Amino acid sequence: MLNFPKWKIFLVFAVCLVGFIIALPNFLSEKPGERLAGSLNLNRINLGLDLRGGSYLLLEVDFDYYLKEQLQNLAEEVKSALRAKKIGYQNFVVKDNRVFFSLREQKDTEQVPEVIKDISRELHIEQIPSGGFSVNYSDDSIKDLKKKVVEQSLEIVRRRVDETGTKEPILQSQGDLRILLQVPGLDNPEALKNLLGKTAKLTFHLMDETNPFPGESFIPTGDIKVLPGEEHETQGVTRNYAVHKQPILSGDMLVDSRASFEGSMPVVSFRFNNIGARKFGDITKENVGKPFAIVLDEKVISAPVIREPILGGSGMISGNFTVQGASDLALLLRAGALPAPIKVLEERTVGPSLGADSIAAGAKAALIGTALVSLFMILSYGLFGLFANIALIINVMLLIAALALFQATLTLPGIAGIVLTLGMAVDTNVLVFERIREEIRSGKTPIASVDHGFRHAFQTIIDTHITGLISALILYIIGTGTIKGFAVTLTIGILASLFTAIMLTRLMVVVWLKKVKPKRIPI
Repeated sequence: MLNFPKWKIFLVFAVCLVGFIIALPNFLSEKPGERLAGSLNLNRINLGLDLRGGSYLLLEVDFDYYLKEQLQNLAEEVKSALRAKKIGYQNFVVKDNRVFFSLREQKDTEQVPEVIKDISRELHIEQIPSGGFSVNYSDDSIKDLKKKVVEQSLEIVRRRVDETGTKEPILQSQGDLRILLQVPGLDNPEALKNLLGKTAKLTFHLMDETNPFPGESFIPTGDIKVLPGEEHETQGVTRNYAVHKQPILSGDMLVDSRASFEGSMPVVSFRFNNIGARKFGDITKENVGKPFAIVLDEKVISAPVIREPILGGSGMISGNFTVQGASDLALLLRAGALPAPIKVLEERTVGPSLGADSIAAGAKAALIGTALVSLFMILSYGLFGLFANIALIINVMLLIAALALFQATLTLPGIAGIVLTLGMAVDTNVLVFERIREEIRSGKTPIASVDHGFRHAFQTIIDTHITGLISALILYIIGTGTIKGFAVTLTIGILASLFTAIMLTRLMVVVWLKKVKPKRIPI
């Protein structure tokens, strides 16, 4: 006999009720839907670029710049290692992706390979005919560096986009050095391009005490270099700053930065972590009365004089900031510095009208498909077809609720996945109904026919849905972008159809049988 415990009835009603509450804001127009979602503390479905419109950017990481910087750091490491071994060196040059140097005394030649290998086993060293050495990264190291710089850039770009308040950007690597960024709902990408175009490498340098603001004739020597000011102009001439090459502190120790006001002037307040706060306190204590430079991307944005020790781990950057400029700088410092500059290779903007047309076309296709399927089910299975149609509506509702709950991004292929799952949900009911027909033909009573129909079709239903889930999983793992969106909606739809066929349709049939007690089943 059919058996449907009370806990199963409660589960079906609970799932349907929760699904209805979560999905309801998505069936209303934009403003009423957003108000209802806000009052219920729920999310609406995020629409992809092809539905909502927005900006498409193809970015490329400047790996040559990154490699040159790494080689400069490597040159400093090699110098330190040679000094530690008391080996004299000269003529350090970085060019052609290599570090070249020579020794003052040839007797030290045999020690050099071991010194380099102590720095890293991944380095390749070669003695050149002129008597010097060249050091470079191995091919495997270059591949690892490319992977590392793209992964770091992806994370920083994601943080910067998230800081702007944009929801669900599509961000993924393409090839070795390229990054695809799609930002739904962003009509003007210029502000985002400006944020992404800045490396935002923040460093703090002590300035040359004898000549902190050199003229054009100044020639830097030793540890001093000259940097331009950041839009600081005096009588039409950009001010230059003479700073020590080695930074006393870097921006990677910042834990927070905010735009604020000092009097009526916009400034950027910042705060270091514990280690940075200690170092900043020691540096300012030892250099009271001396100027120091705050440098962003090799430009001095502020050059205050240390008037007293700063021991709280926080400080302030002042300059000729606008309110927006201070906000942008604070955002960049919070998100972190890019390991290398990023170039925009391709830019496209998808208008919201095209997205609206896509939604209308997709909704129209879904409605026509649903209407035809519903008509077929009623004509083929009568009352049981009506039960299947109710389950189909609940299936769509649960699918929409799941997409909203998990904040999945719905794209045009995702709508195709929804339409496909509607057909699969109907197929599940068709399997059960055809099995019930077979049981009726064999002479079983109505209750026994329904009971055996659901029991014997269960294994077939599970098998077909598992194969569908495997296909969706493969699409999700291998596919990218919109293919993943299709796989997500397909997976959720398959799980929803399992629930509606095995639990919901069966509950409706059981209730009907117990209430009506028919002598024959109208199927």
